[in-house]
Amino acid sequence: MPQLDTSTWFVMIFSMFLTLFILFQLKISNHYYPENPMTKSAKIAGQHNPWENKWTKIYSLLSLPPQ
Repeated sequence: MPQLDTSTWFVMIFSMFLTLFILFQLKISNHYYPENPMTKSAKIAGQHNPWENKWTKIYSLLSLPPQ
């Protein structure tokens, strides 16, 4: 049974990756990207929750008077 000649595999794999890299670079370079995109302000609108300014009481069932 003849042995498989693997001496050219490195060249084939390397050339495949090089070709894919060049193709993707050419494909990406055809797109237009804005040079200075406007950054959105991360400031949150002033939404106030009713529990922000007052204490909230949490009652345990065992602390309530029996009914």
